[in-house]
Amino acid sequence: MRWARLIMIFALLTAGPAVADAMRLAVTTSFQNSGLSGILLPQIASDTGVDVLLIVVGTGQAIRLGEAGDVDAILVHSREAEDAFVATGFGTHRREIMFNDFVIIGPAADPAGVGGAKSAADAFRAIAFGNVVFTSRGDDSGTHRRELSLWTAAGINPDGPLYRELGAGMGATLNTAVAMGAYVLSDRASWLNFGNKGDMEIAYQGDPVLFNQYAYIPVSLEMHAHVNFELAKSVEAWLVSEKGQRAIGAYTINGQTLFTPNATDN
Repeated sequence: MRWARLIMIFALLTAGPAVADAMRLAVTTSFQNSGLSGILLPQIASDTGVDVLLIVVGTGQAIRLGEAGDVDAILVHSREAEDAFVATGFGTHRREIMFNDFVIIGPAADPAGVGGAKSAADAFRAIAFGNVVFTSRGDDSGTHRRELSLWTAAGINPDGPLYRELGAGMGATLNTAVAMGAYVLSDRASWLNFGNKGDMEIAYQGDPVLFNQYAYIPVSLEMHAHVNFELAKSVEAWLVSEKGQRAIGAYTINGQTLFTPNATDN
């Protein structure tokens, strides 16, 4: 799966300038893994005439693609990195689009006792001292960055043979966690749409620190004169429109909402 993404990225970045009615959008793997992209992109194309070409990577890589001018906009979920991207002039502005939350997934038997934790930090401490495996995306994604912040809040430096950094997307990391019976941090949408759950379930959820905001940022014309800024703005306008926000909120799996729309200017 990781090689497939890299091949897709290479193909898009070496294909020459995008055609007039197409734009390149770097998105997090959760946007793709959740199935939301398959719902929104056809509607965007129908309503705006813009074909959105997705480059599916972690937040860190999406930001680097934006800095290089290899995409026209990014859709990511790591506030500190987003603010820096705009502050340094690579992004014109940050527009919040939707949110969900992170959850800790683990074996149904919960050998680390994570389910009894009083906070996300307590849950991570229980994993660290529970003699259990934890699989980390290890890919500088928004999920990976949040995981590292949770270890810091728990006062733990994750290391050792039970901590497995994969350098992979959310889907591949979940597959590995299921195969190993390991704990893993996931965004809720990716978990709900994941088909290979096995004997795994949500072990911990609900701490406010697990809030997961997604934001859309067009790449600046002042930094990269070749970007399709008008098309990026057109897609943004659709995402924050009543129809776009309604489409985001209407996407459910087994009656559960995957993303809550919350378009704002900052």
